[in-house]
Amino acid sequence: MIEMRIHGRGGQGVVTAAELVASAAFRDGRVAQAFPSFGSERMGAPVTAFCRISANPIRSREPVSHPNVLLILDSTLLHQMDIFSGLSDQGIVLMNSTRKVEELGLKDWMLQHPDVELYSFPASDLAERHLGRPIANVGMVSGFASITGALTKESVQCAIQEKFPGKLGELNAQVASETFDYISFQSVQG
Repeated sequence: MIEMRIHGRGGQGVVTAAELVASAAFRDGRVAQAFPSFGSERMGAPVTAFCRISANPIRSREPVSHPNVLLILDSTLLHQMDIFSGLSDQGIVLMNSTRKVEELGLKDWMLQHPDVELYSFPASDLAERHLGRPIANVGMVSGFASITGALTKESVQCAIQEKFPGKLGELNAQVASETFDYISFQSVQG
C-alpha cells in the first residue's frame, strides 16, 4: 500500500492533489482514498492532505502518520513544521522547488536518511508557463506518477480533465504532461 501525505498552504491545491491521486488510481484499477486535515482554514495557512492507494480494500481511515511518500508543495514549510515526521526509512519525497538539497538546508537530514529518495523539481514554474499561476498541485501529482510508476500518465490526465472541465482542464493536462516528461527526462539524465 502507498500511504501519502501532502503538505502545502491554503490555496495551493493540496486537497485537490490528494483527490487527483485517488481519482487516477481508481482509473488504473486500484483502490484509493483521499482526505484533508485543516488547521485554521485560511489562505496561506498550512494544510495537510492524505491519500492511500492499494490493490486491496483499505480499512484504515486515520490520517497517514507513517507515509512512504511525501509531496511538499511549499518548501517554506520545511523549517516551520516537522514535515518528515513518521516518514518510512525507504520513503520518497517530492518537493516543489528550484533549489538543490543543500540550498534547502536538507544536506544533513539526507545524510542521516540515506535510503530516502528526494526529488526536487519546479512544479510551480511548469504550471505558471501554462496557467499563468504558480499552482503546483497538478505538477506534483504528475511528478509522483512519473517517478513511482504508481499511476499512468493517461489516468492522471483523465482525472485532471474530469476535475477541471473545459479549457482549464486542457491547460492543467498540459502541465501534467510536461511535468511527467520533465521528470522522465531528468531521470534519464541522472
